[in-house]
Amino acid sequence: MSQKETTEEVNGKPEPYVAAEESMAEFTPKAIILGVVMTVVFAAANAYLGLKVGMTVSASVPAAVISMGILRGVLNQGTILENNTVQTITSAGTSLAAGIIFTVPALILWGVDPGMIKMFLLSLFGGTLGVLFMIPLRKFLIVDEHENLPYPEGTACGEVLIAGEEGGAKSKYVFAGMGIGAIYKLFSGGMKIWKEAVEWAIPGYKGAAIGFNLYPSLLGVGYIIGPKIAVRMIAGGTLGWFVFMPLIAKVGGGLSQPLFPASKSIAELGYWGIWDNYIRYVGAGGVALGGVVSLVKALPTIVESFKAAMGELTTGLAKDAKKVRTNLDLSIKWVGLGALAVILAIAFVPQVPVGILGAAIVTIFGFFFVTVSSRIVGIVGSSSNPASGMTIATLLATSLIMKAVGWTDKSGMIAALSVGAIVCIAVAVAGDTSQDLKTGFLVGATPKKQQIGELIGILISAIFVGGIVLMLHEAYGIASKQLPAPQANLMSMVVKGVMKGNLPWALVFTGVFSALVIEMFGIGSLPFAVGLYLPIHLSTPIMIGGLIKLALDKKSITKEERKDKNESGILFASGLVAGDALVGILLAGLAIKGWHTSIQVGSGWAGGAANIISLGTFAILAYILWRNSVGAPLRDEYDDSTNISG
Repeated sequence: MSQKETTEEVNGKPEPYVAAEESMAEFTPKAIILGVVMTVVFAAANAYLGLKVGMTVSASVPAAVISMGILRGVLNQGTILENNTVQTITSAGTSLAAGIIFTVPALILWGVDPGMIKMFLLSLFGGTLGVLFMIPLRKFLIVDEHENLPYPEGTACGEVLIAGEEGGAKSKYVFAGMGIGAIYKLFSGGMKIWKEAVEWAIPGYKGAAIGFNLYPSLLGVGYIIGPKIAVRMIAGGTLGWFVFMPLIAKVGGGLSQPLFPASKSIAELGYWGIWDNYIRYVGAGGVALGGVVSLVKALPTIVESFKAAMGELTTGLAKDAKKVRTNLDLSIKWVGLGALAVILAIAFVPQVPVGILGAAIVTIFGFFFVTVSSRIVGIVGSSSNPASGMTIATLLATSLIMKAVGWTDKSGMIAALSVGAIVCIAVAVAGDTSQDLKTGFLVGATPKKQQIGELIGILISAIFVGGIVLMLHEAYGIASKQLPAPQANLMSMVVKGVMKGNLPWALVFTGVFSALVIEMFGIGSLPFAVGLYLPIHLSTPIMIGGLIKLALDKKSITKEERKDKNESGILFASGLVAGDALVGILLAGLAIKGWHTSIQVGSGWAGGAANIISLGTFAILAYILWRNSVGAPLRDEYDDSTNISG
């Protein structure tokens, strides 16, 4: 048999699950169609989540599990390579959505309508470059460096796909999480039967408050990122809402005149006004420092990666690769011509107003950071990829260059942000492409078909993500309490700070040095800075999810059982994120049409107990997550008749 229970090591390299000489259904119409559908679903979910909390989640494992459930469980005719095709297409579109929502909404903050065509082109160009720039590096990074670069998400997804050949029953956790998250969101955000957010001012401590945004997605994110990052986020929120804000209220409360950048006196602002006018800038400084430090820490790896990759690129392209199925990439000729066509389009397409100068910057920074991203995620994983630091570095350099040539008006700011958006998208997509190709390497996929799948996912996501962003903005408002868009706010501040020099730099540097103090303790400051930047209402439910994951880590069970339960918990948590986000987008569409209010019941029935009841319903949701990870699953009585693996 050419298929094995697991991949085996042969001469230091794993023998793929599906042998190179074996012919198996892979890039089939049903796999492509399912991948396209799931791309739209998870790209929409990540766009919503990124605008809300400034972070996104990987869709690779949930997509693989859902694919196994549908192709094998429902259609009873899915192969491991078809399932890999589905997750490849899905995860590519999801990573593109992350890149676009971190940058492009900054245009909205400046009063500029980005437009569907502009967002489509920025997404398509950045995503395509991310894939094409990475392809020549595949053999070196994925195959030759197999022992040194584990690519954790890619390896985990490969393990899930291989395990799924023995049964795909765990997809029930994803579907259960999606259903429960959707119902909860409908009752809270749609019908308003209970509150989506609760908060209390702290008596006798002016300027301080505690609150909870009761979103299933935030609970799921907390479980996925784990207790360590969740604690750092809540620490940042605590410093902002229980130290800086009360201090500002106390020291500035006696001022009769507004203190820049606020337009009202501090006594008139209240704690939300203090956060909006002062703490956001402090947090932005912290996030900028955290992103740059993460990039600096990676410099040795960056230099080594780039030198090694360029050496392989210059010597390896002249060699004829063995013409075996598992070693076939897209033709380097077409890769080069495709990249050149995209760069020329960036330079001359009027909807991407960066000009020849901007296209040159995209080429240099894009290729460099794509190489860096593709290597770094092999060590630290996509979730720790310093993409924000790379984007900030690109924006700083671009803004300085454009300022030096006298391009400092609004069009110059738009051009600088457009360059940063394309590079950010390319970096995010390249990291995801590397993980996907690692998964394919382990399961025995055809790289060429995976690369085409990546481009399909890019195209589909580019078509839809702009409309999703605009719809969410029309319904909730970018930079509102519902959609704070923290990363886009930060990118906006970076460009404006360089071009106009009108930021409250004292506040920004307060955040910079606050994050630096955290770094001096040997603790990564970026999660802390994100918590400082965001309202504490977002960090508290994330902390609850992290505590549930901590309970699993501390539970006295075998290592194998803990791994199994953690996988179930992550799948259920991913379902919560997707269910919450999809209903949130649906409600946004209803709100635009004016139909949203027609389904609202209201929480007035609860009277003064509304906050407590709302917290109680969230506690029930947290308990359900706990039961699906630490405790017994929702249903242990699944038998052969209900096992979706068939």
